[in-house]
Amino acid sequence: MVVDGRVVGEIGPGLCCLVGVTHTDDRQAALKLAAKLWHLRIFADEDGHMNRSVAESGGEVLVVSQFTLYGDTRKGRRPSFIAAAAPDEAARLIDDLVAELRRLGATVATGSFGAHMAVELTNDGPVTLMVEV
Repeated sequence: MVVDGRVVGEIGPGLCCLVGVTHTDDRQAALKLAAKLWHLRIFADEDGHMNRSVAESGGEVLVVSQFTLYGDTRKGRRPSFIAAAAPDEAARLIDDLVAELRRLGATVATGSFGAHMAVELTNDGPVTLMVEV
C-alpha cells in the first residue's frame, strides 16, 4: 500500500481486509470482527479444502480503512456516504480492530487513515468475502 509515493504497509500471503465502519459499530463489533477474521477457515489445507484460518496458516493481515464501502448508490448518480461513521469514530474502531488482531497474534500492516492510498492486491484464489458481525 502506497501513500505519497511511500510504502506504508505490505504483507505476504494472508488477508487483505477492506474495512468500513458505520454508525452502529462499536468496540465490541471491532473485537468480534478481529476474532472472526483471525479464525475464519478460508485457506487450503493439505487436501486443498478451505479448512485453515490465517492463524493456522501463518498468514498476515492488511487492514485498509474504506469508508466508501458504505457508499449508497440507490438514488441519483453520486454516492451518499451518510451511512459511514464519522472519521474520528471510524479511526478509533479501526485502531481497536488492528490492536485486537495483534493481540491475537496476527502480523498486521495498515494504511494511513484518511489518506489517498494505492492498494495493490494479488487475489490468489477464488475467495472474496463480505464479512459482517
